[in-house]
Amino acid sequence: MIRDNQKFFNTFHVVIDALVIAAAYALAYWIKFSSGLFVNGVHWTFEIYGMALIPVIPVYLFLYFAFNLYTSKRVQGRRLELSNIVKANTIGLLLFIMILFVLHLDDFSRAMLVIFYVTNVVLEAVARNAIRMFLRDIRRKGFNIKQILLVGYSRAAEEYIDRIRANPQWGYVVRGILDDNVESGTEYKGVKVLGKIGNLFVILPENGLDEIAITLGLDEYSKLEHIVALCEKSGVHTKFIPDYNNIIPTKPYTEDLMGLPVINIRYVPLTNTFNSIIKRAMDIAGSIVAIVLFSPVMLVTAILVKTTSKGPLIYAQERVGLHNKPFRMYKFRSMEVQDPKEEKRCWTVRGDSRVTPVGRFIRMTSIDELPQLFNVLKGDMSLVGPRPERPLFVEKFREEIPRYMVKHQVRPGMTGWAQINGYRGNTSIRKRIDHDLYYIENWTVGLDIKILFLTFFKGFINKNAY
Repeated sequence: MIRDNQKFFNTFHVVIDALVIAAAYALAYWIKFSSGLFVNGVHWTFEIYGMALIPVIPVYLFLYFAFNLYTSKRVQGRRLELSNIVKANTIGLLLFIMILFVLHLDDFSRAMLVIFYVTNVVLEAVARNAIRMFLRDIRRKGFNIKQILLVGYSRAAEEYIDRIRANPQWGYVVRGILDDNVESGTEYKGVKVLGKIGNLFVILPENGLDEIAITLGLDEYSKLEHIVALCEKSGVHTKFIPDYNNIIPTKPYTEDLMGLPVINIRYVPLTNTFNSIIKRAMDIAGSIVAIVLFSPVMLVTAILVKTTSKGPLIYAQERVGLHNKPFRMYKFRSMEVQDPKEEKRCWTVRGDSRVTPVGRFIRMTSIDELPQLFNVLKGDMSLVGPRPERPLFVEKFREEIPRYMVKHQVRPGMTGWAQINGYRGNTSIRKRIDHDLYYIENWTVGLDIKILFLTFFKGFINKNAY
């Protein structure tokens, strides 16, 4: 049996990454100066440009380490890995340009650096996916397998077994379970209870285990310290899979508070300063481009709204945004002017007499939402995020729907994961919140781009907009 040697694979990765960086750099030089795609004057030779690789390679390898690109690939997702590759290369590019500016190296081609940035991201992603596919292939064939013993029969143990059986490419095999309360021979999907927890030292030598996973039930956590001590005496790598999925249904993250581990109930990537800066920059650039692009549509809509019904052109409605703070959300007016108290009472329904003929069309096509681009530019909203709701309904839903208020940990959006999956208008608010929470906890630049792309095909026409 081939045992997983993380140190070997990390060294292998470092060597491959160094070769990829050098290859991407050489390819970028060729594309810029030798491919004929660009008009070039007098430029430095590759020997001179190549000198930059001496500091570039170690700096980039350090950035890859800083962005967790050398963690195990057993369960790390492709999207997360690609996001980290992009982040590391973005920082590397900015450092490169800054150093050239400080050293006054004006003859060093910035265009070549941009080409290097793109080629390096692409080649790095291809190389790592090739390695991933190779590892998964040999694991499916029975090599590079990790043998695991579970300590504690609980819901967490069953869910862990379910996931391992559903993903053979991870290369995990559960050899059995030890538990003090469940009878030996009890079986769950082919995995048997082998005996009591005290039998740990008897079972370990016989099974040649690679890992021990502590999967105690919540009612047995008083035994945790003793069991951890037993497991660590075995010398086998030990991990803890807590049985609190009903309390913390999505991935938490931990902090080290001067040696005290602190488990955060919910992981929100956009609380990271770097992530929030990147997203805000995308919002500013994207909203400006969209305002210019859709200005003819907005002009025609403004004329139609003003000439077909009495009242203001823009309807500003109070909504709840980031950190529960209210803001005024802009829309093209699509309804007859009405008393604010009456308007607040309910949502619009099919055949609602308050909606104007022009309003019905712009609501169905989401054109009425375009003024929110100015909300995005102001910082009240984001291009992508959970849709904001009126204070009245926020107060209602916060009491009725668990975790509803989590959506206010990020800026509300013009479009979102729920919207492109069909949850708009008069649809299940619980399903909508589930999708919003998925987005909040799994945010990446790539996910935002995917949602914006799919909005053009799924998000504009809304059959539930009345």
